[in-house]
Amino acid sequence: MDIFKTLTFAGIVGFLTATMGVIVKVIGLPDQIRKNHKRKSTEGLSTTFIVLTLIAYALWTLHGFLQKDNVLIIGQGIGIITTGIILWQIIRYKKRA
Repeated sequence: MDIFKTLTFAGIVGFLTATMGVIVKVIGLPDQIRKNHKRKSTEGLSTTFIVLTLIAYALWTLHGFLQKDNVLIIGQGIGIITTGIILWQIIRYKKRA
């Protein structure tokens, strides 16, 4: 098949990187959001880590806009939404404590 002739190591790594990024943002972070909501607590989460993650996703999204790369914009935009929700939960649930 021609598809196997065009596969390169860089292409495979790129595909796996994109796939794992989507899995983290579509399965991993929403799972954490559900867990936080169920417990009404974000105990054990690092606020610093979540803020840094949100900044990283925002910068990657900005980079995507500057490069006119819709895949980057959408993928990293999902990261902004999910980490933004977790940051909101941290703020909300700390007020209850």
